[in-house]
This record gives sequence, structure tokens and C-alpha cells, in this order.
Amino acid sequence: MTIQQAQQQVDEWIKTIGVRYFNELTNLGILMEEVGELSKIMVRIYGEQSFKENESNNNLSDEFADVLWVLICLANQTGVDLTDALQKNLEKKSVRDATRHKNNKKLQ
Repeated sequence: MTIQQAQQQVDEWIKTIGVRYFNELTNLGILMEEVGELSKIMVRIYGEQSFKENESNNNLSDEFADVLWVLICLANQTGVDLTDALQKNLEKKSVRDATRHKNNKKLQ
């Protein structure tokens, strides 16, 4: 699935099953919640924190998908073509950071 196809499929789902998009600020809040849930699992799996007794090792891939879902919703709502945006962002970083990371002694 391409990013463009994902944007189209999310839009179709929202309009047929989800009834309508939540407003942009609600979706921004939901995005923050989903990033928090992803962060919690990442910290417990890869960081020093352990899972609490009542916590399960939730599905990491599902949390990533939740973040992506809401990000796509926000892009659709605001008219952002994520394929185009990502391509332009990669080009910007390639020019701006052409030697930056190679010359970073902290990364060597």
C-alpha cells in the first residue's frame, strides 16, 4: 500500500464507517494520546522501565498503526498530500544534512 492509497482508504473508512472526521483539534489530542501509548510500550521494551503487574506487553505494531492512522486523518483534514510532503522533506534533509551526520563525531 502506498501512502496515497492509505490516505484514500482512511478517508473512505471515515466517510462510510466512521461517519465523519473528528475535528482537527480533537484528532490532534488523539494523536498525542496514541504517541503516549506508543512511548509507554517503547520505554518498557527498550528502556529501563519494566511492565507493571497489570500491564501487558501490548502490540507495538498496533500502536505504530494507531499513530499513523490519526496522522493520516489530520493530513486528510488539512489537505496535506503525505507522499508529496515526505518527498519534499527527504529532499530538504538530503541537502541540509549532506555532510552534517557524517561529520558528527558523536555518531562515529
